[in-house]
Amino acid sequence: MTLQSHLEQLDGHLARYRSGGILNLIDGEDSAGAGGVFETRSPVDESLIAKVARGTAADIDRAAMAAKAAFPAWAALDGAKRKAILHRIADGIEARAEEIALCECWDTGQAWRFMSKAALRGAENFRYFADLAPGARDGKSLPTKDHLNVTARKPIGPVGVITPWNTPFMLSTWKIAPALAAGCTVVHKPAEFSPLTARLLAEICHEAGLPPGVLNLVNGFGEDAGRALTEHPDIKAIAFVGESRTGSMIMKQGADTLKRVHFELGGKNPVVVFEDADLDRALDAVIFMIYSLNGERCTSSSRLLVQETIAKDFHARLVERVNRISVGHPLDPATEMGPLIHKTHFDKVTSYVDIGKVDGATLAAGGTRVGDKGWFVRPTLFTCATPQMRIAQEEVFGPFLTSLSFSDEAEALAIANSTAYGLTGYLWTQDLTRALRFSDALEAGMIWVNSENVRHLPTPFGGVKASGIGRDGGDWSFEFYMEQKNTAFALGNHKIQRLGA
Repeated sequence: MTLQSHLEQLDGHLARYRSGGILNLIDGEDSAGAGGVFETRSPVDESLIAKVARGTAADIDRAAMAAKAAFPAWAALDGAKRKAILHRIADGIEARAEEIALCECWDTGQAWRFMSKAALRGAENFRYFADLAPGARDGKSLPTKDHLNVTARKPIGPVGVITPWNTPFMLSTWKIAPALAAGCTVVHKPAEFSPLTARLLAEICHEAGLPPGVLNLVNGFGEDAGRALTEHPDIKAIAFVGESRTGSMIMKQGADTLKRVHFELGGKNPVVVFEDADLDRALDAVIFMIYSLNGERCTSSSRLLVQETIAKDFHARLVERVNRISVGHPLDPATEMGPLIHKTHFDKVTSYVDIGKVDGATLAAGGTRVGDKGWFVRPTLFTCATPQMRIAQEEVFGPFLTSLSFSDEAEALAIANSTAYGLTGYLWTQDLTRALRFSDALEAGMIWVNSENVRHLPTPFGGVKASGIGRDGGDWSFEFYMEQKNTAFALGNHKIQRLGA
């Protein structure tokens, strides 16, 4: 495949959206937005992709009512039948994987080399949770001397799913697949910056036989459609991926209805490199975990903590590699990094270059715009930073790495734990005892030792502190989308206290 062939294929896929726009899908039917339309533009060249239905509180209300009406039948459907439907959805995703990838590259600016696999990851999510669907309601038998306690799980009801703009298709499947497998119905509000592939997912789900109302799609902005979803009394839970500040707002908005929340939020994740590490592999992992996906990932290792005895040499090798990263058109197979999602985000990321300079860190690589069209920026590296600097504390969410040095394990741990976030951590050392000790004390929900981020679906995914609430993955996903129910059966005539006898 070449850039030109990708562009030709993409043009064919986008034709229907250019003419008809990107519509909402409510109760199985296409729907215009009550708020009119908004535009979605490609970050590659700022060209118009399509006009998008702008949902309002009225659209959210219709979608919530559809989800509520569809819930009893979907929840009661035999788990094996839900499994079959979810596998057909996975089949549909795989059949349209190239279309999904091309559209996502154009809509988000993510490079083809990563997005070509995103749809397949999404299919994997559906297959994994499809296989768990038949046993989703299983509980435990907990006997006592006088009673037999039997637990069971019940789907919580209609849920809201709010997904981000960075890798929207894969992350949508990550939330929606377990919700459907559990027996919940869904109202999905995708990010307004990248709405295209959410529409593709909704189409695939309904073509696979998902009943009307089980999955509803409402596009729009956070201040109207998003808020209406988080406040709606018929929506029992909100699963959200995005900024910590937005998560706080959603929690406040859902408070009056006592809404359950699941948050995957921001991160300022450390990668700690000790002098005894395999430095070649560590270097590869450091670069991959901040500059892949344009640095627009919550799990990116945006803080490098390198032991001072090796810092000079490690930085020299790092600068050389960073300067060779290929920035270009996301549909070019040779491109390693594409444009940032939007001008608003481009302005935010590039503003931190000035912040880093003012704070006194050393700009070692990048920090400049690439070209004069689209939102391309050179991968950026600051060295000689200190833990208190803003570039070492605040989430930039872009191809922006801040390096700090440390003298010993105690100092490394103190620096690593010195932010408000606690999503992931990465540790490079060949000392097993230190790895055990350090990972146990590191304030993070997920830690990889001598590895980049490699996701295993049965394991819990989520953060601590300002990085989130709850866990995705395996049975942890069902714990969010389901309620526990206990029934106690008396085994005999145990003594009951008599009052007023």
